[in-house]
Amino acid sequence: MPIQKFKTFEDAEKALLNAYPDDAYFARVAELWNFADKLNRISYPKGIFKFKTIEEANRHREELDLAHIRKKQKEIRTKR
Repeated sequence: MPIQKFKTFEDAEKALLNAYPDDAYFARVAELWNFADKLNRISYPKGIFKFKTIEEANRHREELDLAHIRKKQKEIRTKR
């Protein structure tokens, strides 16, 4: 991938957008997500969960994410 130079932050931000994605673009995105998954795999409980509100669903997701973060932190601390 070539190095690009920009005069302003806005120009750099525009370069991130891809108005006409092709198959190669989607392949790169899939590769990026696979790499991220290998670096920091998080597993969510299987099944269907029913929530009364979106806030309740978001709170549940945040609790799962925080539990994962705490587990990773503990693993890192025990390696030292």
